[in-house]
Amino acid sequence: MKQQISFQRCLMMTMASGFPLLMLLAPAAAQAQPWAGILDPARAIDWSKAGVRGGIPQRTTICSTLSPGASVSQINTAIANCPSGQVVYLNAGTYNLSGGIDFAGKSGVTLRGAGADQTHLVFSGSISCLGQAASICMRSGGYLSFNSPQNSATWTANFAKGTTVITLSGTANLSVGSLIVLDQLNDTSDNGKVYICSTAPQCSNAGPAGGGVSGKREQLEFVTVTAISGNNVTISPPVSMPNWRSSQQPRATWTTSKPASGMGLEDMDISLKSATGRSGIMMAWVTDSWVKGVRSTYGPRNHVWFWEGAHNTVRDSHFYESQGHATEAYGVEHIQGSHNLVENNIFRRVTGPMKSNGAGTGNVWSYNYSSDDVYTPSANWMMPSSSFHATGTGYVLHEGNQGSGLIADDVHGPSFFVTAFRNQWDGWETGKSAQTVPIHIYTLDRYFNIIGNVLGRSGYHKKYTSSPGSGSDCYYSIYAIGFGGNCYDGGGQFPLNDPITLSSLMRWGNYDVVSAGARFVSSEVPTGIGLYSNPVPASQTLPPSFYLTSRPGWWGSMPWPAIGPDVTGGDVAGYSGRAWRNPARVCYDNATKDSGGGITNFNAKKCYGTAQSVPLAAPQNLRVTP
Repeated sequence: MKQQISFQRCLMMTMASGFPLLMLLAPAAAQAQPWAGILDPARAIDWSKAGVRGGIPQRTTICSTLSPGASVSQINTAIANCPSGQVVYLNAGTYNLSGGIDFAGKSGVTLRGAGADQTHLVFSGSISCLGQAASICMRSGGYLSFNSPQNSATWTANFAKGTTVITLSGTANLSVGSLIVLDQLNDTSDNGKVYICSTAPQCSNAGPAGGGVSGKREQLEFVTVTAISGNNVTISPPVSMPNWRSSQQPRATWTTSKPASGMGLEDMDISLKSATGRSGIMMAWVTDSWVKGVRSTYGPRNHVWFWEGAHNTVRDSHFYESQGHATEAYGVEHIQGSHNLVENNIFRRVTGPMKSNGAGTGNVWSYNYSSDDVYTPSANWMMPSSSFHATGTGYVLHEGNQGSGLIADDVHGPSFFVTAFRNQWDGWETGKSAQTVPIHIYTLDRYFNIIGNVLGRSGYHKKYTSSPGSGSDCYYSIYAIGFGGNCYDGGGQFPLNDPITLSSLMRWGNYDVVSAGARFVSSEVPTGIGLYSNPVPASQTLPPSFYLTSRPGWWGSMPWPAIGPDVTGGDVAGYSGRAWRNPARVCYDNATKDSGGGITNFNAKKCYGTAQSVPLAAPQNLRVTP
């Protein structure tokens, strides 16, 4: 397969994977974004930059082969001794591991099994992973401490969204390829715009979540240095958030050594039922690393944890069950990081399947399928498949997912500029009667874009929008917007109900079962809010994707796009043909399952094609052939 990528992405691909650079030519002008004409540029970014830059490399050289009976120490030694760009291969069979696997800062190495239906890792222990405990630790040698960073500089000029050159007060120990993190002080009061705050009860119900400098500096962007000229630093991707300003004392922080990169975990089954760590797979202060074709069962706090880092990918995997089903029982949890990609995964019986639980920008959650999001404290309480749970999160894209719904709560503060495009969310699960809302956006969460989705359950939902003061039946609504709590006005508690949550919301081209049709309604476009307003789109035509150029190779011959007001003949009942099952859902439906519904014979290569997704804005005059 040939992929066309940008000049800077080509450089980063070479750094991360060890592939030779075959040709370097000046990049062509960037192509127009697919959301152009629908979303105002203030409300969106280039999401094609999410995930491993240049795509996941197809490594073929095996440096070491291990068989069942190998200890965790032998696996760790094989990783440490493997040359960059090569593979440690685990033969089929069961490996009983009393400790944790540690990549220990070793860049460019893949740990690969014979397939998730053949290579089985059974963990009864864990390993320290930069202060946390995980069964598999994909980490650098150190990490960025926001409270006491190795290096920091004041960000003195060039704050605008889209800026690619920022000015710092100093650049000591900074070099091309360094990952830097931008942050600034939280807001002390609500300015009626982007309100970065986690203080309870001022702007949250439970206080800070722990991202960045907890409660003080919780807006974060992770960017890569591509050039340095004096104190002017060129970065990629550009600045995303529009609210950087000198009054909040913005700064850049970085480690003296660059983060590890190019770590891969592929094609194996991971049993965590007896594991002792907080995380199954932890990706800590790494870039351009990935989890692919993995079946993970009985995750502790989470199955995969993004803990600082950028441009990492989790794809083609199956996450089944949690050790518990109350709080902190997540599938893929994102806490601090930018431009990560979670694509084409299956979540089953996981309480919080897709969790944005800390600050970051530009992350993409796409084409995942979740079902039976169990919550044991209240059996009738529906947990959302996609959720936002902390302040400082912005410009996140959820595209093509199928599950129960999306929620942006106020537990640890508000989120901003979230886009949901062509998802199918039921707002319903068997036996659930509370919180059964496809789209639930709490007070202070602002500037959301809900575009081209298919929403609700026919015969159950009967109201279009519930908002404070609009009456009862919130649990039977397609949208719950601006409440200070779980479908109620707050009963005198904070947070107060925020009218900007609704007035700044953009809804365009969504199909819902209450309206029984697609809605292209100009009054649901925030044209008159001043800052970050959006003009009414001139057309009702929607692109297939907001981040892909065309149907990806792993999609196969299934209809593309699969979900939306312009889709016909779909095989998901109740939507008049507006939704087809996505590949993850088809894989799940066709597989052999155990009594709890987990796939017993999961093998990604048998479910999906091998071709990578092709990102947008790829110039035509640069080719790299793996």
